[in-house]
Amino acid sequence: MSHSHGEPSPLTRRLKLGLTLNGIIILAEFIGGYWTNSLGLISDASHNLIDQGALFLALYAHILASRPATEERTFGYHRAGTIAAFLNSLTLLITGILIAGFALYRLMTPLEHIPGLWVMGIAGISMVANFGVAWLLRQGAQNDLNIRGAFLHMMMDAWMSVGVILCGLGIALTQFTILDPLISLVLVVVIIKSSVPLFRESLDILLESTPPHLNTSTIVTSLESITGVKKVHDLHIWSVEPRIIMLTCHVLADTETVPDKDQLLQPIQTLLSSQFGIHHQTIQLETECPETGDLHCNLNHLTKDSSEEPALPHAHHH
Repeated sequence: MSHSHGEPSPLTRRLKLGLTLNGIIILAEFIGGYWTNSLGLISDASHNLIDQGALFLALYAHILASRPATEERTFGYHRAGTIAAFLNSLTLLITGILIAGFALYRLMTPLEHIPGLWVMGIAGISMVANFGVAWLLRQGAQNDLNIRGAFLHMMMDAWMSVGVILCGLGIALTQFTILDPLISLVLVVVIIKSSVPLFRESLDILLESTPPHLNTSTIVTSLESITGVKKVHDLHIWSVEPRIIMLTCHVLADTETVPDKDQLLQPIQTLLSSQFGIHHQTIQLETECPETGDLHCNLNHLTKDSSEEPALPHAHHH
């Protein structure tokens, strides 16, 4: 259900609250990290700064996604969330690499003194706030790739804060300041490991790959098992965003079994919807098939210079 312009959705309000809390965390950790010379705190604050951008991006994408389709954007703005997730995961990966560089430098040039108890206290406040923001976003993260990206940002920051707390405790007990860059390297591994799946999933959607939970061969086999379906070709399956899966294909009807090819439309749509969860379908029924057996339509000819080859009147060719 759409929301009126005067009544923002609950998720919008949670994102705005998360932005406020995260802004306070960033200020406190940068000041605390500078004062205590803690790379762990500065790393956490830097990651939080990236999160602030991620939250802004998630909020903007969430607002865009609620807008209806237009003549210029016939799919609406649903891809905005995927783009936000891609950028969020990319910035997480870049941030991890930068933190690793600083940590390696600090390993070679360790500091003489870091006040471990102060590091623990500041990181503890950050941990509570980060877990709080993540809790606000947890429900929306279940089905929305965009919100999941922001949620992962906040969870990673929360666990980074836990690591910094342990680091501060270790420094307070042993005075081994080298623990500060070491814990930063451990946190980099956690950041990258958690960011890669989101990066890959959002990139696959932007490249219009077949959703990973769907098997093209299985779908074709199921369609061709319908009485009267002789062949499936020019098949394309992709996602606008994880919850919106699209399918287009040509279906060659066996006119000896089913004299009226239009009778096949209903069973095909029902099968795709019930078995595979594909509700947005474009099916072209045919009684003749000029293709030689290719399942997937070769679109390379569409990228050729129009002067090389005259345009053909029909929509597809191989």
